[in-house]
Amino acid sequence: MTESLRRTPLHGEHLALHGKLVPFAGWEMPVQYPSGIQAEHRAVRERAGLFDVSHMGEFEIEGPGALALLQRLTVNDVSRIEIGQAQYSAFCADDGTVIDDLLVYRTGEDAYLLVVNAGNLAVDWAQVAEHASGYDVHVADRSDAYALLALQGPRAQEILAPHTPLDLDGIGYYRFLEGAVAGVEGIVARTGYTGEDGFELYLPAEQGAHVWNTLLDSGDAAGLIPAGLGARDSLRLEVGYPLYGNDLDRDHSALESGLGWIVKLDKGEFIGREALARIKAKGVQRRLIGLRLGERGFPRPGYPLVVGGEEVGVVTSGTVSPALGVGVALGYMPVEFASPGTEIGVRIRDRDIPAVVERPPFYREGSVRR
Repeated sequence: MTESLRRTPLHGEHLALHGKLVPFAGWEMPVQYPSGIQAEHRAVRERAGLFDVSHMGEFEIEGPGALALLQRLTVNDVSRIEIGQAQYSAFCADDGTVIDDLLVYRTGEDAYLLVVNAGNLAVDWAQVAEHASGYDVHVADRSDAYALLALQGPRAQEILAPHTPLDLDGIGYYRFLEGAVAGVEGIVARTGYTGEDGFELYLPAEQGAHVWNTLLDSGDAAGLIPAGLGARDSLRLEVGYPLYGNDLDRDHSALESGLGWIVKLDKGEFIGREALARIKAKGVQRRLIGLRLGERGFPRPGYPLVVGGEEVGVVTSGTVSPALGVGVALGYMPVEFASPGTEIGVRIRDRDIPAVVERPPFYREGSVRR
């Protein structure tokens, strides 16, 4: 491995479990364990899987001006979230394209925790720091202070419950509580990236391995296994969750990228609002769509999307769904070909495999609470 790659606080645990480590967003991360991606994917759908996502970035924003700053920085309306609630949002550039998607947790009256993608951490922090100077706030990049575990699957609550005094039944979807897990104080959030019920655990970095091992040891009887980035990717794609760098980027506006539902133009001024308002008034010319293959094939990122033999779009994320047994993908298409039910083709090795546009999620049986 390249020496410049960073390692999470659980690096030693991944080595002990014989995880296959690969470079990802500047980190050395487990893509899978000896059980394999398919088994890890099935475990999350049927029982539970435990992910190390400590590579994600965490920013703390506190002070009387915190809400005003976040209203300026993000596209969603932060004033709508209560203490103990999380919100999905995005940073946009002045032209309305997506700098990053993120979660905003309201941890106090004037206190928030932002969780951003690892590959965008430096750019995101520069965005926050640049604008914070105009507000009465204290901002801190606390990414190194956190270990972040994602316990996901229909048996996640059963596995977590013996290790915390928190009322897990009382934590609704996109809600969180602060308290102990296996004797370690942290944040327990009912959030995730798999389409299944589960929790994300924000813990002190030095205590992450203890909680990881405690959950794996006690959860073994319930079928809990460690899961890597490979299963995380196939799980999120089955339910149509976008991935920054594939489906979200600086080449597409938030409205083209299917994020219109979080863009609150009526909340007041924010970075990118003027451009997004113009785009909405004019109408988007292309749109991120979901598609399902009608024949055997693996729709990999970069493969052309074709209509009548002509290349009109491109796959941004794709896999053969372990749960469905068919190829599913996300990609950008001109709006005239973006309606559900539209028949298109995916060019795989010079052959156009028939596919149909479908609104995600492709897999609809997940246990996530909405």
